[in-house]
Amino acid sequence: MQAEQTFKPNIIVRALAQLVSYVFHPLFIPLYVTAFIVYQYPYFFAGFDNRGHIKVLMSVFINLCFFPALVVFLLWRLKFASSIMLRTQKERIIPFAASLVFYFWAWYVFREQPQMPRMFVQFLFGAFLGVSGAWMANIFIKISMHTTAMGGMAAYMLLLAFNGDIAMGGYLSIALLISGLVGTARMLVSDHTNIEVYSGFAIGALAQLIAAWLA
Repeated sequence: MQAEQTFKPNIIVRALAQLVSYVFHPLFIPLYVTAFIVYQYPYFFAGFDNRGHIKVLMSVFINLCFFPALVVFLLWRLKFASSIMLRTQKERIIPFAASLVFYFWAWYVFREQPQMPRMFVQFLFGAFLGVSGAWMANIFIKISMHTTAMGGMAAYMLLLAFNGDIAMGGYLSIALLISGLVGTARMLVSDHTNIEVYSGFAIGALAQLIAAWLA
């Protein structure tokens, strides 16, 4: 099923949309959010030196970026997927299942470390719930993983605005702007329908809200 586009984008618009899709790929969003927390909320990690900050970032990168990407690469090379873009719902089943394991492990390990700030552990739990929700939604529609990540990021920024001690208006606006750009980009250069894009954002946002409620 083709995306419900109202116009045919020219080559420049498509190139920009592809760039946005790559820069804000769902694999990178947990790392971006973690870096934001580490460096914009230093009192969250008050007992950590710069080496400790880097260790947290590397842990998130390895578990939530590298390992899921490695699974996709291996599936592609072993011919279980026709493309690393995972263009069908069937091709996304194993990567979703693997990501569930990696996201759960990251959340569980960080949760068991008492020095880790609650809001950071809460974000990881919300990310795990977001992947879980997207995996279940994938049974029915080819949910947009990009907007699932964007919904989680935007909702988490909103939660920080209510729980943090720094002004979050500008950061929240930027998060919403990026979410809108990514959603638009996916409508332009992917085969997602509008409902798949909107549903992804809703699932990601709801997951972070549930994580905050259960925390």
